Amino acid sequence: MDLETVRALVSGEGWGLLQSLPPYDESLILGLGERLRAAGFASDLVAAALTQSRLRARAVDKFGEFARGMLFTADGLEQATRLPVSALHAARFREAGLRGVLDLGCGIGGDSMAFAGVGLQVSAVEVDEVTAAVAGVNLRHWDHARVSVQRVADVALPEPGEAGRHTGAFLDPSRRVAGVADVDGRTRRVFALDAISPTFEEVRAVASRVPATGAKLAPGFPHSAIPAGAEAQWVSWRGEVVECALWWGPLVRYAGRTAIVLGWRDQPVTVTQADTPAVVPTARRLGHVGPWLYEADRAVLRAGLTGALTAAVDGVELAPGVGYVSSDRVEEVPYARRFAVMEAMPFNVKALRSYLRDRDVGRVTVKQRGVTLDPDLLRRQLRLTGAATTTLVVTRVASGQVVLVVRPH
Repeated sequence: MDLETVRALVSGEGWGLLQSLPPYDESLILGLGERLRAAGFASDLVAAALTQSRLRARAVDKFGEFARGMLFTADGLEQATRLPVSALHAARFREAGLRGVLDLGCGIGGDSMAFAGVGLQVSAVEVDEVTAAVAGVNLRHWDHARVSVQRVADVALPEPGEAGRHTGAFLDPSRRVAGVADVDGRTRRVFALDAISPTFEEVRAVASRVPATGAKLAPGFPHSAIPAGAEAQWVSWRGEVVECALWWGPLVRYAGRTAIVLGWRDQPVTVTQADTPAVVPTARRLGHVGPWLYEADRAVLRAGLTGALTAAVDGVELAPGVGYVSSDRVEEVPYARRFAVMEAMPFNVKALRSYLRDRDVGRVTVKQRGVTLDPDLLRRQLRLTGAATTTLVVTRVASGQVVLVVRPH
């Protein structure tokens, strides 16, 4: 998409066409395009509108009903913050008493929309002209939000003083390389901290100038890179870790590592290092596996806070870093799933096949952590034909591979 396409889409004709399209259906798209061109719409405008229709349908998962009034780029949608997560970002700035936010690298404007929605003055900055134009369309409802085309390095940061104390900064570095896109219009991901744009060093430079700074980084952010005094919070949405957010200065709630679990309950669930013992107990042999297995949410696992779960259920982690905790106790833990352990055995395909066939099992759900395993290959090796279903957890106890036959609760 280019600037001319954006202008065409927001023109009276283009916007009317876009808003009149039926719900996106891939199987009907060719016929719909032919009918629109036969009705007199330019081919380029039809193609752009249908692309937006496809992206809007995909964006409903992140933006809900707001998606139907927004514009998107493929990369911008991919990196955009999910609405419930951006609402948490905005709440940090609001609760810290700030009045304005510099959204540096605003993308299509998802976080800026959340900032503006809680009444913050938003100065959004985006280096790519087309993406900035898209953000401008998405922020059109808020007269206290504006978008400019700049490099982060060229932005005039607030000076110390009264105004500076009430302005924060938020950065969402691009994690894709400009260049050849795939069939969906998305470009290649990058993961190294010095390959994102702006780089992590540039993010830290902003934080050194603006005390209230936040940054959205990838879930794989290393613990060793957390700046002193900052808070690194891993965020999950319905079990998927979507980001690691770094917070400095007045935006810090708990210094160090935290995790927040969203999407399963009405209220977010936060886990901190204060909830975690200094030494996390681990199982030393298979016989230490109790009747109940708890699976820590992946944000808790990424944050290295599985010890909070062992403390909550008076249990032991099966092996360091796997996030599976065994216990004799039944507890409702809002950041973990509980399973009843039906059987625990060393991982051996032949023995497992015999066990499952004796119980008429024909279908298995395979869960794994801490081991290298192809679930589909395992299913083929088991050659099951029964009528029952069950769940297998393949993981480690101490240094050995084990399989637990479990039932979800």
